[in-house]
Amino acid sequence: MTAPTEVRCMLMRGGTSKGAYFLADDLPADPAARDDLLLRIMGSPDPRQIDGLGGAHPLTSKVAVVAPSQDPQADVDYLFLQVGVDKAEVSDRQNCGNLLAGVGPFAVERGLVAAGSAETAVRIRMVNSGDSATATFPTPGGRVDYTGGTEISGVPDTAAAVVIEFPPGSAPLLPTGHVRSTVTGIEVTCVDNGMPTVLVDARSLDVTGYEDPEELEGNAELADRVRHLRLAAGELMGLGDVSAATVPKVTLLAPPRHGGAVTTRTFIPVRCHTSIGVLGAASVAAGLLLDGGVAASVVRPPATDRVRIEHPTGFTDIESSLAEGPDGLPRARRTAVVRTARKIFDGTVFPRPATAPAPPSGGPR
Repeated sequence: MTAPTEVRCMLMRGGTSKGAYFLADDLPADPAARDDLLLRIMGSPDPRQIDGLGGAHPLTSKVAVVAPSQDPQADVDYLFLQVGVDKAEVSDRQNCGNLLAGVGPFAVERGLVAAGSAETAVRIRMVNSGDSATATFPTPGGRVDYTGGTEISGVPDTAAAVVIEFPPGSAPLLPTGHVRSTVTGIEVTCVDNGMPTVLVDARSLDVTGYEDPEELEGNAELADRVRHLRLAAGELMGLGDVSAATVPKVTLLAPPRHGGAVTTRTFIPVRCHTSIGVLGAASVAAGLLLDGGVAASVVRPPATDRVRIEHPTGFTDIESSLAEGPDGLPRARRTAVVRTARKIFDGTVFPRPATAPAPPSGGPR
């Protein structure tokens, strides 16, 4: 297939991320050709992504590929792709719960799912992991309504609520089989409630957990410790060599400051998230409920199923509850989150020509 010179695309904000949404049929079927096209569409590799749609940050260099699902339990399939900013990399090794908020509205906009007269529920299979979710959002008169009064931290305006509910996953909540492990000499809890996550008391890494993301990113010693911790934890969690992957995430925990359950700082994988991913927050919330986990040395277990996770730009509310599995280990019973999404543009994107040299990595600003 000849690489397309123009592609139908919808740019959407999903939660606290922004990404390009495509129908699978509008992209090459061959993964290598698809990834090459997406790099040229997003403007990578270039730290500014000046020649593409990317916003010079991992949170704004994301892609959702949506298709009708062959699974009778789902309406659509959603493949998430993380496009590198300054590296020519496209990764499918994780989900993105933020872009997930836009998948249902996109599916209705593209005619993959018929809209209800008042609201629509779209069953989504997340191809990256095989997990599923149901997104429910308003469609008055059979059209997606992006306006509304729901506010989420990290987004300056309100929008219509997208309620995302996750059924209990098939993967173990505790990938290591233990609520507490020692990795590179540091006590951690490795948990996977939709996103492989390593929970660690911030004080164990000689920081408070209240620092700004820029300060944490500028701490070379911390970055080195997080990198080694993540690599070792990935092996322990059964993920193998994660040196080229963005999972597991490492989340630092500190006591809350603004009435929530906990304060967090999350690395993706070594850059510090300006908020927190939806599935990462779901894993943190479950981790707070574990008896004997590292969170117990930081905060008290939440008194209700609704858990408020504080992050650098505000908070995320997660409803989370656990149950005992047949093996005697805890498992997720219910996880739900309220997010918002907004269509930014719908049209045609023109990728950088395939024959053009890659943009320089630096240059004048």
